[in-house]
Amino acid sequence: MTTALILIDIQRGFDAPQWGARNNPQAEANAARLLAAWRGRGAPIFHIRHMSTEKGSPLAGDGAEFKPETMPQGNEPIIEKSVNSAFIGTDLQARLKGIPGLVICGLTTPHCVSTTCRMAANLGFEVTLAHDACAAFASNANTRWQAGQMPMRPLTPAAIHAAAISQIHGEFVTAKPTAALV
Repeated sequence: MTTALILIDIQRGFDAPQWGARNNPQAEANAARLLAAWRGRGAPIFHIRHMSTEKGSPLAGDGAEFKPETMPQGNEPIIEKSVNSAFIGTDLQARLKGIPGLVICGLTTPHCVSTTCRMAANLGFEVTLAHDACAAFASNANTRWQAGQMPMRPLTPAAIHAAAISQIHGEFVTAKPTAALV
């Protein structure tokens, strides 16, 4: 059975200070371990890049560049998107024809990673989420909460990450650590 590795939005723009606090500083290193394992197996690899259309986004210009740990090599495909799902407005689904399984990792867990995982499962792929090769930031909702516009407490990046994984594990994905996948 062939399984493709999908690396989502591991881009320099996520190092911008405006994102705030983040969990799992080892996410990129774990993604690099997965990438090395897939390269060693000669298995399919797809790099997803978010090309933001929002003015002032850290994911535009130099911020759209891949981080060095997971830089594409050779003819590894790069799929560019401008929305959360790597399947919307791209040819990713067509490129995955005949590949039943996906291992997904990247940035950020509750946004592009979760959205792509959910859609992949809905499209019939068997999806494994490398949970420790993903990370989350403090939510935009934290700003609203701090401003008193929402009746809940702000969540830490670790809590946001854990909640995102717990919401998709078992229904859309099987969440596993990197060590179990390499």
